[in-house]
Amino acid sequence: MVRNERKTSLDDDIEELFQLPLTEFTSARNALAVRLKKDGRANDSNLVKILQKPGVSAWAVNQLYWSYRDEFDRLLVAAERLRQLQTTGLAGKGTNVRASLEERREALSHLSDLATELLQDAGHSPTQDTLRRVTTTLEALSSYSSLADGPTPGRLTQDVDPPGFESLTAMMPGTSSAKRIEDSKRVASSPKPDKVPKVRVEADAQKKRKVEEARQVRIAAAKDSVQDAKKLLTEARTKLQKLEASQKKVYAETKTADAELKQAERELRSAEVRFKKAKFISDEVSRRSNSIVEEVQEAKNSLEEAKRNVDKTSKHLESLFRESF
Repeated sequence: MVRNERKTSLDDDIEELFQLPLTEFTSARNALAVRLKKDGRANDSNLVKILQKPGVSAWAVNQLYWSYRDEFDRLLVAAERLRQLQTTGLAGKGTNVRASLEERREALSHLSDLATELLQDAGHSPTQDTLRRVTTTLEALSSYSSLADGPTPGRLTQDVDPPGFESLTAMMPGTSSAKRIEDSKRVASSPKPDKVPKVRVEADAQKKRKVEEARQVRIAAAKDSVQDAKKLLTEARTKLQKLEASQKKVYAETKTADAELKQAERELRSAEVRFKKAKFISDEVSRRSNSIVEEVQEAKNSLEEAKRNVDKTSKHLESLFRESF
């Protein structure tokens, strides 16, 4: 009982680890490993130590699983419905296939938009390549969802590639992958009989039909993916053209601004020369004005002195005249 509780606790710790911002993953993982070791759980500590830091696209898919579970599960349901059409003989009905493909495409598109927001909010650039890898991983997870040994959603450390043909065949109900491989080996190693039983012929024909139906479904899905890729390419080209036009406009505005700046600098230098000249003249006039003020004051003083001398000599002359009488 204690062991199960520890396992649940370790799973909870690891799940919390994969929900953290990508920049905090390494430090949080190391801290968790140290804590587990201190608690005497060396095996759990070693398991945590080897956990790899997810790539940006894998991290984004993990966050979609933890933060947008309803949208994530909607993709899995759409993929499962498409598989059921493939395995129950309804794949030949084009309307059902197209409807299921459209449902899956809409679920992928919505998750891609949510991944863009998640990446932007976390400070990561949602480049076309990153979003392509996110979409590819989501498609792969939707294909692996029916397999017990498939990747664990929410704990991805790297991108996931879609399953190959053998894995897709193993997803068909009623037959295990091991049995299919064994049957293939037995058929290849046994000599061909002169006459094949009718039941076996019908079984082989049914098997071929299912394989062909699966191939047609994959072709339809591939065409849908091609259309999505072309759409993204068109959007990228349009965006590039707009950015190039904006770049040219900014370049022209920059040239105009540089020219205006140079003209302003020339005018500033000219104004500085005129300012220096005017200041020199102003200083010279001020100096001359001060000099004239001093000369005027001296002239006034001389005038006053002359007046006093005139008064003095006039009085002396008058006194001389009075003495003669």
